[in-house]
Amino acid sequence: MAALHLVKLSVGTETVDGLEQWQQLRRLDFRDGCSRHVTRMWPKREAELLKGGSMYWVIKGSIQARQEIAGFEEVIGGDGIRRCAIVLKPDLIRTQPALRRPFQGWRYLKAEDAPMDLPKGRESEEPLPTELATALAEIGVL
Repeated sequence: MAALHLVKLSVGTETVDGLEQWQQLRRLDFRDGCSRHVTRMWPKREAELLKGGSMYWVIKGSIQARQEIAGFEEVIGGDGIRRCAIVLKPDLIRTQPALRRPFQGWRYLKAEDAPMDLPKGRESEEPLPTELATALAEIGVL
């Protein structure tokens, strides 16, 4: 069975480097060196996600990076509500850009729909003009 992934908007982030910097600061709170993303909903398909799944990050309207999912932890907020901390390995792996429309929360992403990783040493790809990228995405090419 192929791994199942999550896709999530990185709200307030302008670049992959910005996401990395923000996570580095937050990782200082944890001894394991992992990042965490806290969400209200616990994934029902947890077992599938733990078989090699990743969190794919949408930055400025396109998936640009991913992080491997290391696990899930229960977090009780100051309001007493149970939440899920998605534990992410620290390395951000850059991916080929894949346009995504805005959405709330996270979504499941099938392995066959996930963008490919960029080759090691390649920081990014030249973006397509917005109009062309949008048109290609609408017909299912991107």
